[in-house]
Amino acid sequence: MAARPRFTSRATVLVLVLCSLVAILAYPTRQFISQRAEISAQRAKADHARQQVEQLRRDKARWQDPEYVKAQARARLHFAVPGETPYIAVDPAGQATDRPSSAATPSGGTAAGAVKAAKPWYTGIWDSVDAADTAAAAPAAVPAAPRPTTSPSAGDTSPHDH
Repeated sequence: MAARPRFTSRATVLVLVLCSLVAILAYPTRQFISQRAEISAQRAKADHARQQVEQLRRDKARWQDPEYVKAQARARLHFAVPGETPYIAVDPAGQATDRPSSAATPSGGTAAGAVKAAKPWYTGIWDSVDAADTAAAAPAAVPAAPRPTTSPSAGDTSPHDH
């Protein structure tokens, strides 16, 4: 018997057709998969945006309530209603604790939700103004002019204190 070739011409053609089909379909399949991933990412973004819109609507509805506005003014801006005496108790550790006190509020007991507050917003603004003034008053690395060692005369115009 004659030795039969390992691959026949039909098998070779079949392998070539399958390889070309794989090569032809690989790029569209990859694009389809990447587009599906983009679609799912965009859906997740849209869901997140919907959640943010709902949260903002709830916040807007809360800000329509005058009692909520008063509470926020007290907490954030340290405002007080006429007749109240607000104060800030300083913690020995150096952290400020916001504890408003008033004649209208019962003083018995401790505040259940004592909030540790930072400095009020206007203190931060004032500190930045002071820092800017200090920076402007101190010139950077300018050597001082030597002062005369003799006593100043009447016609001396050197810049020093008299």
